[in-house]
Amino acid sequence: MEAEDQTEKISISAESPRGGVVGELAIGLLSSAKSHPGTWRQKCAAYVLALRPWSFSASLTPVALGSALAYRSHGSLDPGLLVGSAVAVLAVHGAGNLVNTYYDFSKGIDHKKSDDRTLVDQILEPQDVVRFGVFLYTLGCICAACLYCLSTLKLEHLALIYFGGLSSSFLYTGGIGFKYVALGDLVILITFGPLAVMFAHAVQVGYLSVSPLLYAVPLALSTEAILHSNNTRDMEPDRQAGIVTLAILIGPTFSYMLYNALLFLPYLIFCILATRYTISMALPLLTIPMAFSLERQFRSQSFSKIPQRTAKLNLLLGLFYVFGIILAPAGTLPKL
Repeated sequence: MEAEDQTEKISISAESPRGGVVGELAIGLLSSAKSHPGTWRQKCAAYVLALRPWSFSASLTPVALGSALAYRSHGSLDPGLLVGSAVAVLAVHGAGNLVNTYYDFSKGIDHKKSDDRTLVDQILEPQDVVRFGVFLYTLGCICAACLYCLSTLKLEHLALIYFGGLSSSFLYTGGIGFKYVALGDLVILITFGPLAVMFAHAVQVGYLSVSPLLYAVPLALSTEAILHSNNTRDMEPDRQAGIVTLAILIGPTFSYMLYNALLFLPYLIFCILATRYTISMALPLLTIPMAFSLERQFRSQSFSKIPQRTAKLNLLLGLFYVFGIILAPAGTLPKL
């Protein structure tokens, strides 16, 4: 009976109308668990659900972008460093999601109608989330140590970027709790934009450079759109819980205007790059129809799955951006 109750709890979370891609993934995992009953399978499904894998585009695309910039500037790419960078950034991102789950629950912010109900529905216990978070942070540190051994990047530079990102992922809701004082958007904008791109680029080339920061801007804006759509959707529950987010500060009208700016400014940048430098930078423009669809959904205030759909746009836009850089003729892009 206990196994059935646990499966039922996870199924309820997965079937949440706001579960999106995570819900579909959890349902697939749980169907396997039902065929082969076992607590460890249910735990694995619960851990995957807690990680919120639909958001991982925000960490994978910056790593791909930084590596593509290194390839375009030096003509070579180390696959081992690419994989190590991706695992390190993903581990920190996943741990940050778990920290967010833990502190939102401990502060009474998550409830039965929340998007993340891992702890609310007792799918996992708080100590499980803490242990898994510590494991992921440790995994990320091990990957960073391996990167130092394989890369020519100075230790102080590697530590500065990596532990800067690690600290940001924790302090977003832990410690200071930037999320709760309207600074979460700024943290995400920096961490999953310039910082992650610079990290992947520096590991490949062995030194710090300013150019990755500039190329990270379109991707950072798209990534921030994911968080802003989530905060706009949760505006009322957050206000009741005493949280102050940027969406609450500026209100629904300006939140809509900001979301549009975050969606469409990257396309303006791509148009400039395509017309002035190389046509390959027009590839991300193929995702414009998705952006207009999201704008209409946001305008109609149908927020149920908009963070997941924005994350999907972020992934596709990032991939086309990376392909555009790889396909660009040598010497055509500025500062590369």
